[in-house]
Amino acid sequence: MSLGAGALTLLPVTGIGEVRRGDRLGALVARAVALHDGDVVVVTQKAVSKAEGRVVPIDESDPDARLALVAAESVRLLRRRGDLVIAETRHGFVCANAGVDLSNVEAGHAVLLPLDPDRSARRIRAEIRRASGAEVAVIVSDTFGRPWRRGLTDVAIGCAGIAAVVDLRGTPDAYGRELRATEVCVADELAGAAELVMGKAAGVPAAVVRGVDPSLLRPGSVRAEVVRSASEDLFR
Repeated sequence: MSLGAGALTLLPVTGIGEVRRGDRLGALVARAVALHDGDVVVVTQKAVSKAEGRVVPIDESDPDARLALVAAESVRLLRRRGDLVIAETRHGFVCANAGVDLSNVEAGHAVLLPLDPDRSARRIRAEIRRASGAEVAVIVSDTFGRPWRRGLTDVAIGCAGIAAVVDLRGTPDAYGRELRATEVCVADELAGAAELVMGKAAGVPAAVVRGVDPSLLRPGSVRAEVVRSASEDLFR
């Protein structure tokens, strides 16, 4: 398989408003924007977590309370420096503070990661299909830092209806040489692209990526395809 180089269109999904527990995100997105078959809908983790009730009270003035919450959301604490903890979550993600986030939420509360982001993506996809009839793919995105590089970017923590990783090993490069190690995390690339039109503080919880290569639209899973096992990791 090769990845096409066609043009992509990025559309912010506005007008959804504050997401509350019990909201059907797929239906909200379908009402806010006209969707086409083959679109990829990227939804922020925070919106998904709010809809799923993954919001808990916390005393923001008590650092021990936050650390206890991070520990409860982790299977392993890897590093700590001051208030920053690098932890491995039950999903297998290695990230800051186990995904526990106090931004863009009411004061005195923290947002936790969805219990199963791939399942969340499947549910949102089904809701969109019922509400609009459109056959789309869905990515749940979150903001992660990266080792050895400054700055944040959005990555995929769940997906449905799209390849998470495309394996190009065994295919020729532009000079005809065989690629031996190239696996492309398409889901991360699309999540990062979508974030450009959603922003961090604009209140835009979703975006549509249009023009994605149809060959990428297949069953996918971040947990099964993207998360690297400890046995393959040189740094754990």
